[in-house]
Amino acid sequence: MNNISTRVSQCFQAVFPQLDATDLPRASQASIPQWDSVAHVTLLSAISEEFGIEIDDESFETLTSYLLVADFVESQVAGG
Repeated sequence: MNNISTRVSQCFQAVFPQLDATDLPRASQASIPQWDSVAHVTLLSAISEEFGIEIDDESFETLTSYLLVADFVESQVAGG
């Protein structure tokens, strides 16, 4: 796991402490009942703060899984 993945995982586990690290790659809004609108805002705020990136409205709506969030962060960090 690279540094970005580790940091994304830490953000997820801060918002969803009940998740085991091995479950993170499969985590999504559909698979985590606690992932409601408040948790979504909290998670993406944590990601934004951790990486110093802006998350636009379109991305905000589509970042609905661990893998999508991790890919988004990778692209933002690599492009920034």
